[in-house]
Amino acid sequence: MPKTTERDLIVGLDIGTAKTVAIVGEILPDGAISIVGVGSHPSRGMDKGGVNDLNLVMQSIQRAVEEAELMSDCQIASVYLGISGRHIQCQNENGMVPISEHEVTQEDVDNVIHTAKSVPLPAERRVLHVLPQEYSVDIQEGIKSPIGMSGVRLESKVHLVTCANDMSKNIVKCAEKCGLKVDDLVFSAIASSDAVLTEDEKELGVAVVDIGAGTIDVVIYVDGAIRHNAVIAVAGNQVTKDIAQIFRTPISHAEELKVQYACALRNLVSLEDSIEVPSVGGRPARSMSRHTLAEVVEPRYQELFELVMEEIRGSGLEDKIAAGVVLTGGTAKMEGAVEFAEDVFQMPVRLGSPAQIKGLTEYVDDPAYATAVGLLQYGKVELSSGVSNETSAESAGWWQRLTSWFKGEF
Repeated sequence: MPKTTERDLIVGLDIGTAKTVAIVGEILPDGAISIVGVGSHPSRGMDKGGVNDLNLVMQSIQRAVEEAELMSDCQIASVYLGISGRHIQCQNENGMVPISEHEVTQEDVDNVIHTAKSVPLPAERRVLHVLPQEYSVDIQEGIKSPIGMSGVRLESKVHLVTCANDMSKNIVKCAEKCGLKVDDLVFSAIASSDAVLTEDEKELGVAVVDIGAGTIDVVIYVDGAIRHNAVIAVAGNQVTKDIAQIFRTPISHAEELKVQYACALRNLVSLEDSIEVPSVGGRPARSMSRHTLAEVVEPRYQELFELVMEEIRGSGLEDKIAAGVVLTGGTAKMEGAVEFAEDVFQMPVRLGSPAQIKGLTEYVDDPAYATAVGLLQYGKVELSSGVSNETSAESAGWWQRLTSWFKGEF
């Protein structure tokens, strides 16, 4: 089998609470991504974005990767890996440097970003992403690209995404024990945003709400840059547990009922529709009203959406997201979820599926695949910029500063 590097391929690996997805994409000459392989397998050993059992997670990864390799006819050697969990945190920081030659160079930009991100962090945390928001040259603010501009002082605003060191090591270890090199670790919600958002939405202001099985990931864009992100550790699995407890049915059957028959708004369901509910302990199945199922699901969805609304209000950016909310993730697909979200958020809401891709699109045209497809988009941008990850970018910046110091000294 050919190696990924020989075909200009890139691989995204999303290890979720409910399922593990590996997607192989080929970067075409025009820069577009063509999906050439997809592998999916139910996840075991994951909970709310964290690893509970290394061996079970490794088995899920191996099955998904093998399936993707078979479909794409390639051997997967490295992946862009998604990470989530309530340990993910964010902060906005500022940096300032003097402009060395009265005209902003790439070196100045690297230096000011390094200054902005050089904030003390606890030993147990690591920087996941350093995302520039905007620059200022002297008194001129709101600059997107300052290179070539004249001035004496350059300032930057950056958005830092940090994670728990141990949590990131555990999920990377799972991939590495499967023989995979991790090209970069990416916050899942940022990947999902790359897959489902348009540039107009990012500029106008938008909130991406990725509702998975274990967590809800929230990312808020204003003026084309990320201003806030958060992870809420309650999601679709809670809906499944509610159904299992109230209908007294096994978790696996509760999940099937949720996927096939549940509706987030009871008003959209006819009182006459009935469903077959499996029982536990060998008891015969029962016939129940689908409207009753919606009555169980609706309060939980209301709670989930209210938690998201609380997070958006707490960020202070509620009035700046004119494009509204984009729901994505497997739990967002439920009938009535978009309509219910519009009632709660009091703003436009749409369901986001992966866009701007080619190839086997019918396999991934689903909100549940947004993160995995977004990892391909993220990796493509990273490869085109020539930077493999945040650590190597920092190393390059240090080398440039060292050479500049030698030039100044001698």
